Amino acid sequence: MNAQGIHVFVVDEDPTIQMAFQRAIESGGMHASTFARVEDCLAALSESACDVVITDVRLAGMDGLSLLQEIKRRFPWVRVIFVTAYADISLAVTAMKAGAADFLEKPLDQQELLSALESTLQGAQLVSFPREGISPMEAQVLRLLLEGHTSRETAAVLTRSARTVEVHRHNLMRKFGVRNSVQLARRASTLWLDK
Repeated sequence: MNAQGIHVFVVDEDPTIQMAFQRAIESGGMHASTFARVEDCLAALSESACDVVITDVRLAGMDGLSLLQEIKRRFPWVRVIFVTAYADISLAVTAMKAGAADFLEKPLDQQELLSALESTLQGAQLVSFPREGISPMEAQVLRLLLEGHTSRETAAVLTRSARTVEVHRHNLMRKFGVRNSVQLARRASTLWLDK
């Protein structure tokens, strides 16, 4: 794995764990940013490139599962790894069904973390996906277009004008770096979008 240029966000309320994860990630040649709050992570995702988010499941305020749902909605190319000290099978199944790339139990050592990151990154397509966020409306437009709806049908479903849908479609093509709707569909169809 070529770690250079990989950026990992870590969300955990415990500063000791943040520091340990940051050291482990940086020892693997990657960049790391740490956050104690989900809201701070989401704000950073809107402004900075990120390939993987590692998050605790249990957090004050918005929890890790809610963070995963928000990432899948707004930044579907970002992979999410869960870590928790309170693992149970039903929680792991819920996280994986929601789109988590991996589910790890604390405590974990540096090699275990780096192996999970390598596995996750090998499964991810790290190039050619937009680095700037997709707005909630753009995500809805994209989902409907991928389901085969025309712009006019999409406008009717979303109770928007066809012109507004066309503007969102144009913005999506710009963000994905494609020239037409066929290329957009091909590129976006490789992403996991929650239905």
